[in-house]
Amino acid sequence: MSRYFAPTTAAEAAALLAEHGGARVVAGGTDLVVAARGGKHRMPEVLIAIHGATDLASLVENEDGVRLGALTSHAWIERSPLIGSHWSALADASALVGSPATRANGTLGGNLMNASPAMDTGAPLLVFEADVELLSLRGTRTVPVADLLAGAGRTTAEPDELLTSVRLPDLPPATGSAYVRLEHRRAMEIAVVGAAALVTLGDDGRVADCRVALSAAAPTCVRAREAEDLLRGLRPDGASFRDAAALATGAVQPITDVRASARYRRAMISVVVSRALAVAAARAAGTDIAVPANRNLPTVTAGSTG
Repeated sequence: MSRYFAPTTAAEAAALLAEHGGARVVAGGTDLVVAARGGKHRMPEVLIAIHGATDLASLVENEDGVRLGALTSHAWIERSPLIGSHWSALADASALVGSPATRANGTLGGNLMNASPAMDTGAPLLVFEADVELLSLRGTRTVPVADLLAGAGRTTAEPDELLTSVRLPDLPPATGSAYVRLEHRRAMEIAVVGAAALVTLGDDGRVADCRVALSAAAPTCVRAREAEDLLRGLRPDGASFRDAAALATGAVQPITDVRASARYRRAMISVVVSRALAVAAARAAGTDIAVPANRNLPTVTAGSTG
């Protein structure tokens, strides 16, 4: 690294990105530093540290939902009563990121722009149909998270664009969500496979709407739309969840690596999907299930995974 800048506003950061082609933006630095130390990537020649840009740490609530600044930390999301009660899957996911130190420093914006297929927050943001705001000297544009994530380590943001915020749309009544991942240990774990689910119940108790997304199962986080289509109109029970989970395997393109084989990942998709659906449906029905859902599975999913 030869040059370091620490802008105090998003506008200053965008100007620096335009001036220094190839510059890397860093906030918490939890991904950048680990990759450099491990020899995966070299430190960039120009580093733009945005941790002092206070306008990127804002929280804006309105009738359409909530907008979280890019600097919102995983620790804040994990502890937020607002996020935990309305967008529970995102709180579930943030509570599982790294270690307490990682969650205190790592940011939602950084997690998205790093674009790891195994990121925990990606699948929840997909089921919420969230979008992001990108800023450059040309102005701002809004992009759905589904269109932002282009592949492993790649986004559709232009090199001079800065992610400034993430918008979580408001959700209908009787809606619950959850994120569940395969977990071998309780800290410093990267998802072997994970699933987020959103369930909205109708007045008749059946599934009025459903969304399912997967992490660590394809080159980027993906929706499992066949599973969603199957569940609409059905009773939210173990049999329905198992059938939907089986369909979800059709949305994945898992790889074999040091953490798991493709075959194992494919088998585990049905497990995490059925569990996530069970928790989401229970929350939609008014059951209070603490964050993260991973630590409260036995009493909720006993009949859903068979």
